[in-house]
Amino acid sequence: MDYTKDSKQRREKLVDLLINKAALKQDIADYSETVLERFKLMVEKEFEELRKHVNDQRVRMEFKDNGKYEFRVSIGSDALVFQLHTNVFRFPDDNPIWKSKYLKENGANGYFAVINVDNFLAESIEKSRLNDAGYLIGRLFLNHDEHFLMEGKGQLGFLFRDLAKEKLTDEVICQIIQSCFSFAIEFDLITPPYDLVQEVSLHQINAISSDLSLATGKRLGFKFKAEDSNFY
Repeated sequence: MDYTKDSKQRREKLVDLLINKAALKQDIADYSETVLERFKLMVEKEFEELRKHVNDQRVRMEFKDNGKYEFRVSIGSDALVFQLHTNVFRFPDDNPIWKSKYLKENGANGYFAVINVDNFLAESIEKSRLNDAGYLIGRLFLNHDEHFLMEGKGQLGFLFRDLAKEKLTDEVICQIIQSCFSFAIEFDLITPPYDLVQEVSLHQINAISSDLSLATGKRLGFKFKAEDSNFY
């Protein structure tokens, strides 16, 4: 057996992987960080416009930058957490998206960074009610070609589905932000069924008295499911 030849072939394969996969993933990760920064700027611009029309000081419109992977927004009685995952993903081989011409022409187009958008009650964050539930309302997928697609609730589930055509312009970012705001505000706080809350411990009562820490969520049993949005 020619071990020298085998070693050379393995090294060539490693070089190919490092150039065409490891570097690709790093390109996507770097690009996604710039996208999150663009979202931050557009949120602040949107608040500037909204404040021109909403003068009620009781209505929250607050922005908090938590670094290059996250920012938080309080809008009315809601809070939205935009969080960039630190890893790059690809869809499973059996996902119909791989049948598209765009991915068949270049498999590298099927690797994505992901920005998750989670909805909490604003008071859950303000009062550090750690038991309160938040809900994923959208996921933004970004590839190296600066194309994107989105899955989510409400308009977020059907507006941006064509990966081959969708480009992330400032106008599109503004539309995504406005759609997130609208969905969160329209998604009302629903009381849980009586049978599920009729028993309460003294510990819970004491906790409620001190900081209202009984777990709160907008809807009991709400789940984000990919199949709900018929994603590809």
